[in-house]
Amino acid sequence: MNRPLRIALTKGRLEKDTVAVFERIGYDCSSVHEKGRKLILPIGGANIEVVLAKANDVITYVEHGVCDAGVVGKDTIMEMQGKYFELVDLGFGKCRFALATKKGADFFGGYDIKTIASKYPNVARNYFESIGMDVEIVKIEGSVELAPLLELADGIVDIVETGTTLKENGLEVVREIAPISARFIVNTVSLKLRQQEIEDLVKLIKANI
Repeated sequence: MNRPLRIALTKGRLEKDTVAVFERIGYDCSSVHEKGRKLILPIGGANIEVVLAKANDVITYVEHGVCDAGVVGKDTIMEMQGKYFELVDLGFGKCRFALATKKGADFFGGYDIKTIASKYPNVARNYFESIGMDVEIVKIEGSVELAPLLELADGIVDIVETGTTLKENGLEVVREIAPISARFIVNTVSLKLRQQEIEDLVKLIKANI
């Protein structure tokens, strides 16, 4: 296969952090720094090109094999699931999934079915199933913190980094659900066809994170 190893990067912070790892390896990433509006960029000093995409699309591209590998947050992996290999915990982009409610609310009390708002309905559903609790889930696209304030929901399942936004909106974390960080994922067929290339890259990445 002559085409470069194609790696989808989640635009934004994960893209910057991944590029920093590539630069520590010794690759020339000037094309990414000077990308303008380009979305497919060659990496100098390696047979690699990167594709800049939204997190959900990184998984779609890797799963369908149009990209050999990708860098995406564990949050997106948990929400979307799918068929690919998760090879490396890159250790950056750290935060956590948490259940938060209005300060002082007795979320686990009473017998009525609670309503949960989340951008991550699958993660929320899986969590409450795991603790044997029936909930109704409402998918929210924007600021989930609004849902308890507007009394749309009793609690939210969301990504929490520092907890400042929650505090400022009178909410508090009542349960930690799962730690999150960036992961290096690989297409199942690519791992067979380009095993050596991928294994060599994974070694270099592990040595430089």
